[in-house]
Amino acid sequence: MAKNSTEIGGDVSGRARTWLTGLGTAYPPNLLTPEWLEAVADRFHDVKQSEGLQQLLNVVSPKTGIETRAGVCDYGPNGFGTKTSPPTIAELDNLFRIEGVKLAVEACKAALSESGIGVDQITHTVGVTCTNQGNPGYDLLVHQQLGLRSYVDRMLLHGVGCAGGLSILRAASQAVLAATARGKPARVLGFACELSTPLLRRELADAAKSSARDVSIASALFSDGAAAFVMTNDLGLDNSKPLFEVLASASALISQTLDHMGCYADLHGT
Repeated sequence: MAKNSTEIGGDVSGRARTWLTGLGTAYPPNLLTPEWLEAVADRFHDVKQSEGLQQLLNVVSPKTGIETRAGVCDYGPNGFGTKTSPPTIAELDNLFRIEGVKLAVEACKAALSESGIGVDQITHTVGVTCTNQGNPGYDLLVHQQLGLRSYVDRMLLHGVGCAGGLSILRAASQAVLAATARGKPARVLGFACELSTPLLRRELADAAKSSARDVSIASALFSDGAAAFVMTNDLGLDNSKPLFEVLASASALISQTLDHMGCYADLHGT
């Protein structure tokens, strides 16, 4: 029998509790350096003729302090994205649905393993990405590859960008609290996956046409990877051990920041 809210952690308030019981991450094997970024830029562009690329490679990249980044694409000979033109949105979508799903599944398995909860016990999934736009969402592919039950409550968030990880924590917590209010167990599997290196060709092409002041810094910052968690209420704990408790969540908008960073689909990705 799951412990009730008055038995866990000495809490006697009677409030509904939301627990994180498992965490997992997954990264692709390629480790990409600042020198690698310079080599890819030189391969496809005349860096000396672009103040945007010079700003990106000689000013922005060194200041990040990043030594290596994990990536599914290394732009090696005959690899993905090495044609004359940048990859199309269809090619990017297909790659994500293979490599991105693989990473998400790996992260989910790690979170489930730490939690001690089986795939047949999961009641909800909450996923997010801002580097894939396809329908049905990639969460369905993750669902199928994990072997989750067909009636698991699925939710895929869209349009939240870099706030995606926190957003799925908030959405999962709301699902857990709703189940608690109905007197039902909740075991939510949350996962996020982003693939940024497949978008590098488009990022470099934009930088080549940009001024030093307006150049995007994304290609010097972001890597590829996935993360996952398992979240439960008291009724869903069973033999799992709580790692963290979600005490509260909120969402807010900061005015005049709409144009600071975005991710929009077109023929060449984003």
